[in-house]
Order: sequence, then C-alpha cells, then structure tokens
Amino acid sequence: MDEPIAEFLYFLRYERNLSSNTVESYGRDLQDFFRYCHNIPNGVTKENIVGYLENLRTQARSSATIARRLAALKAFYRYRVREDPSLEDPTEFLLSPKLQRKLPDVLTIAEVTRLVESPDTSKSPGLRDRAMLEVLYATGIRVSELCHLSVNDWWSDPPRIRCLGKGSKERYVPLGELAIQWLATYVERERPKLVRHQDCHMLFLNHRGDALTRQGFWKLLKKYAIVAGITKPITPHTIRHSFATHLLENGADLRSVQEMLGHHDISTTQIYTHVSANRLKPAYQAAHPRA
Repeated sequence: MDEPIAEFLYFLRYERNLSSNTVESYGRDLQDFFRYCHNIPNGVTKENIVGYLENLRTQARSSATIARRLAALKAFYRYRVREDPSLEDPTEFLLSPKLQRKLPDVLTIAEVTRLVESPDTSKSPGLRDRAMLEVLYATGIRVSELCHLSVNDWWSDPPRIRCLGKGSKERYVPLGELAIQWLATYVERERPKLVRHQDCHMLFLNHRGDALTRQGFWKLLKKYAIVAGITKPITPHTIRHSFATHLLENGADLRSVQEMLGHHDISTTQIYTHVSANRLKPAYQAAHPRA
C-alpha cells in the first residue's frame, strides 16, 4: 500500500494544499491501519476496518483518535475510488463515533499577564520571548503561524500581522499596542544579534539564526508557565483559546473572532461562547438575587 498512500499524500499536499503537519498525520494514521491488516490476502473489507476500530477501543484509545483514524481512511478510499471508479469503498457506510465536545482550557487574564511578563527582557533572548508571547495572545494565531512569520508580515500603521493559516489561506489580524511595542523593540534591538544568515527573513529566530520551531516555542512556554506560577496544563493552543474567550467575554462579536482565528466554519468558533458562559456562571450566581 506504500505507493497508493504516497500518491494520496501528494494529492493532499499539492492539490488540496493542506499543511505538512496535516499530511504527516494522515500518513501516520494510514500506515498504522495497514500495519494492522498486513496479513489480509484479498484486500481490505468493511469488516477489516471495523475490526481495526474495535482494536483501537480495546487499547482504550479516545473517541477523538478513533474518529480521526476513520476520517483518514474515508478520505483515502474516496480518493482511490475517484481515481479508479472500479474500486469499492469499504468505508462507505461506516459512521464516525459521536464525540463529546470538550470545553478548552483557558487562562484567566491575571494568569496571561503573569505569563507574558515572565521573560527577563534584560537578558537575551528575553526580548524575543516577550514579543512572541505578546503577539500570540494579542492575535490568537496558531503556534505554527507564529513560527512562520517573516519580517515583512507585520505593520505598525495600522498595527496588524499577516499570516498563512490552514490550506495556506492568508488573513490579517490586528495587533494591540503592547504587542506592537514589544515586537518593534525586539526587531530593533535583539533580532539583529540573532541573525546568522543575511538571507534569512523569518521573524523569530533561535540562537543558531534559524526560525524558531514549534517544539522550541513549546519548551519556552513550559518554562515561562513555571516562572509565572501557572500549575494548570498549558500548551500554545491554550493561549489561542484564552484570546478568543477573553474577547467574547468583553463584548467582541462571534463573526469577528471567527475571522481573527481563521476558522472556516463559525460552529468551530461557537465553542468559545460556551466557555465564556461557563466562566460567567459564578459571577451570575453570586450577584443575581434569584440565582
């Protein structure tokens, strides 16, 4: 199955224009399935796929993981049938498991403040780290979008950044005053010290002069969360969740938040209305005379 998988992944990357991370995830899921059924002599059947999904359940895999594996198989066989209509789609009548929508973890405004102020800006690379944290919270962009920003992707008048989201879709997101101040200071004072290659146009650089990676930023975030005294689980996406929730709590409309987050479907953004409503319950119960 290696060649059909490779052709499918090529289709996803260059015709569907999906990100490298998404394509790699599809590849891993498909390889896992075909490793499971490598002894099947007469091709894959619906029963083989059902058996694979049951095997995942016995391994206590989450419903989200099982749904993602099935989605990868469905996409793969739809592609195969499209290329060769004589083939059958063994996934055609399989239903994905129902997912319980989990509300995302968010930080309080006080926790975000402690986090973004935790880098020591008097030492290298504190200015870079402060600028990255400020930009991430000010815009709600994904960490991959943050790490792929170039020096030409931000403006101070009006303050905004340009980023490429999923499917290489371009969008512009406003920048707050604090974020633009720290970003400008980093570009003026610290980025020149990090540059090792004159033809490098990436905005946020590591000590080798290369673009800081998602993994590199993840390590920095964990370190600064400890410095800030944040004990709850935190990932780069936690900052994105916090950005959206805080906007809605303070009166932003859902469509604007959707546009800033780069969500294709507003139903994806609506999860944050549940988060903000959940966070308002204690205040309502404490203040309303008939709560």
